[in-house]
Amino acid sequence: MKKYLDLLYKLALKAYKNADIPVSAILIKNDKIVATGYNNRHKKGYVLGHAEINAIIEAEKKLKDFRLDGYTMVTTLKPCKMCQAVIEAARISKVYYILDCKEEKSYQQVKYKKLDKIDNQFIENYSKLFNNFFRNIR
Repeated sequence: MKKYLDLLYKLALKAYKNADIPVSAILIKNDKIVATGYNNRHKKGYVLGHAEINAIIEAEKKLKDFRLDGYTMVTTLKPCKMCQAVIEAARISKVYYILDCKEEKSYQQVKYKKLDKIDNQFIENYSKLFNNFFRNIR
């Protein structure tokens, strides 16, 4: 565990030096570090530049697969809601974190509303396309 913690600290320090929130993450499988990430949101001007997402992207590139079943993530801070959703979509099996996030700001309340005045032909065509994808691929 010490080698993981040392690496997490070094990665968090990189974020800190770039004026980003010092958060880092590593992905592990069979006691081997597969990918790492640290916050670079402000440095890159990229809303998705969270440590967890950066680690997942690195793993996907190395493995050429988005399915990370059986992988474990260790982070310095409890993942935010966005990162939790990405972690779940990537099918990561376990997540361990060191510190709780004191406050997670919600900057804007987004209102989701289903479009209700859409041409029936579009709905029919799109529904067929969507359903055929899953029927044919899976």
